Amino acid sequence: MSSPLVTAQWLQENLDNPRLVLIDASMAKVIGKEPIVYDQPVWIPGSYQIDLEGRLCDTQSPQTHAFPTEKQVTEEAHRLGITAESLVVVYDNQGIYSAPRAWWVFRAMGVKHVFVLDGGLPQWLAEGREGVSAPVANAATSGSFVANLDHNRVQGSAYVLDHLEDDQVTVIDARSRERFLGQVPEPRPGVRGGHIPHSCNLPFAEVLEGYRFKPASELKAIFTQLAPTLQSGNGQQMVFSCGSGITACIILLAAELAGYDHLSLYDGSWSEWGRDVSLPVA
Repeated sequence: MSSPLVTAQWLQENLDNPRLVLIDASMAKVIGKEPIVYDQPVWIPGSYQIDLEGRLCDTQSPQTHAFPTEKQVTEEAHRLGITAESLVVVYDNQGIYSAPRAWWVFRAMGVKHVFVLDGGLPQWLAEGREGVSAPVANAATSGSFVANLDHNRVQGSAYVLDHLEDDQVTVIDARSRERFLGQVPEPRPGVRGGHIPHSCNLPFAEVLEGYRFKPASELKAIFTQLAPTLQSGNGQQMVFSCGSGITACIILLAAELAGYDHLSLYDGSWSEWGRDVSLPVA
C-alpha cells in the first residue's frame, strides 16, 4: 500500500488478517478541538490500547510528551506482537487527533508497514460498523521487532535554532492562529505566547474535513499557498511543531499525503521553545 492511510472498509476486510496489529492510540486529554465524548468506552474489534503519555513517552525527559526511547518502543512492540511483516494500523477516538503521533513514533523507529485509519473510531461507527467494550490486553505471541530511531525524523530545539533563516528548512506550527500570534494565553503554565521566528501557521483542523483528512489535491493546495517555495523531491526540509508534539503529526501526515518528503517533527514544540527564555520568540 502506497498511502499512509487505510479506510474503514479496508480495515473491515482485513480484521482477520494474521499480519494485522490494530492499535487504539487515543489520549485522555484533547487540546485544540472540541472533544468527542462517548457514553461508554468503545473499541474496534481486535484493538490493542497504547499509552502515548506513559509507556510511549520518555518520562525521564523534561519535555512534555517527549518522544519515547528505542527500548520503550521495542518493549511495546513485543507486547503487541509486532514483527517486521506486521501491518500496523493506528486510530483514535477523535477521528484524527493522536493516531498520527503514534504513526510517526512507529515510523521513525523503523516499523515498515504502519498506517492511520482515516476517520478513526468515529468514522468506523458512522459507517455502522461494530464496536466492542474492551481492548485486547496483550498479543498471544511476543513480537520480534527491535526499534531503531531514524534521527532525521525527530529534531530538537538546537536544530530548529540553527536553521531559523535557512531557506531550505520550513517550520510549520499546528497550533491555532490565536496561540501562534500570542493573542491568547498558552494552556501550559510558564510558557510564553507567540511563535518560532520565520515559522508558518497551519492549524491542524484546516487539513481535516469531518473526521477525515481532506483529499490530497486540497492538501497540496493548502501547503502551496502556505509556503509557495516548497517543492517535493528537492531536499527541502519541513519541520512540524505544535504545543507538545502531538497535533504537529497531523499536519506532518497531511504533508506526506500532499506528496512532500524530508519531513520531521520538532518534538519539544512550543511547550519547550516557549518555556526556554534563551530562545527567540516572534
